[in-house]
Amino acid sequence: MFPGSTIIKKVRKMLILDHPYVSEFLKDTAAEMQIPVLKNEMAAGIDVEKRLKLLEEAEFIELIKEEGEYALYSNSENSIGWISENLGFTELPEKIELFKSKIKFRKLLERIYPDFYFQGVEFEKLDEIRVEEIKKPFIIKPDVGFFSLGVYKVSTDEEWEPVLWRIKAEVEEVKGRYPVQVLDTGNFIIEENIKGEEFAVDAYFNRAGKPVVLDILKHIFSSENDVSDRVYFTSKAIIENYRETVEDLLKEIGKLAGLRNFPLHMELRVGKDRRIQIIELNPIRFAGWCTTDIAHFAYGINTYRYFFEQLEPDWNKVLAGKEGKSFCLVILNKPAEINSKAVQTFDYEKLLSDFEKPLELRKTDHEKYGLFGYVFTETRDSNWVEIKRILKSDLREYISFKEIASDVPMLKD
Repeated sequence: MFPGSTIIKKVRKMLILDHPYVSEFLKDTAAEMQIPVLKNEMAAGIDVEKRLKLLEEAEFIELIKEEGEYALYSNSENSIGWISENLGFTELPEKIELFKSKIKFRKLLERIYPDFYFQGVEFEKLDEIRVEEIKKPFIIKPDVGFFSLGVYKVSTDEEWEPVLWRIKAEVEEVKGRYPVQVLDTGNFIIEENIKGEEFAVDAYFNRAGKPVVLDILKHIFSSENDVSDRVYFTSKAIIENYRETVEDLLKEIGKLAGLRNFPLHMELRVGKDRRIQIIELNPIRFAGWCTTDIAHFAYGINTYRYFFEQLEPDWNKVLAGKEGKSFCLVILNKPAEINSKAVQTFDYEKLLSDFEKPLELRKTDHEKYGLFGYVFTETRDSNWVEIKRILKSDLREYISFKEIASDVPMLKD
């Protein structure tokens, strides 16, 4: 029924659905499996169309308290606040905090990477940083962050002032967009730049503490200083080249943190010498905004079902016939300099026509979330030019602007 998988002993399945987005694929999975779902605003709205197995808060908490093991998944870190307030009798809040705080996570990893440089700094004290004393290049980002918001690379002293301006502007723009458990711009971390190619991993630890890799995506950039989330892709070659290396790293992390029945999304870099260095690890979820669904389009792997049923891919069978093509996630992030209020429309049809095989388009509210949506594609290696083009695009060819008063500029100052 599922491509090349074996079943390990079952655990209790628990699901929290929350804003900003739940894909139809996840909704259908929750309804088909009749997984107990916490009744909140998001889930109640979905239940009207999908007939979910909703539990009131007290019922949900009591089910977790029952004897035996449970596996909890949330599509969104917006649920972290609820977990912290209501599941303090479990290890979950502590485990989540260990990974969500990049400073605490770096301290955990000191046993693996004892020479890695990092420091924490309050947002209000960024102006006081003596940038000339910090080894470059370095990366600066929120201590608790999401979707590359507020992430910048600084290669020279001269770059610091414009980066600082961008950070302040972005912090102002995203205020109130996400809970502080998801994005907290009160504190930042400065850390040494990690060299190598960047990858994103969806995986989980099963009830025995064994890491199970469900997908690996390569994150590509348009330039040396680009840190945006425009294009990720997965392929047979990526899985075959990196899966065992990633599994070995996850085993070390699992031992340090004592992880079981634990889903995660990890970002890392791999150097030319094959040395692997973690960028961050996001707990209780796979790739954000349900972009983990790319594993379904690429390999027929339903990551949610694999986690809940404790399934493991048989990669030899899964990758059969996948030669010569890649499966891409293209994130339509709005250029920071464009004023959201000046945008009238985004031409999604024109966008889709620029790909040979778009698989699914998901639109979002750009004024609310800062992106126009994202699209999954299947692209032949021989037609990689379409991915190179969108990687470098500022998306203006798809944007039409309003005729508005002069006090609402098209571009930000």
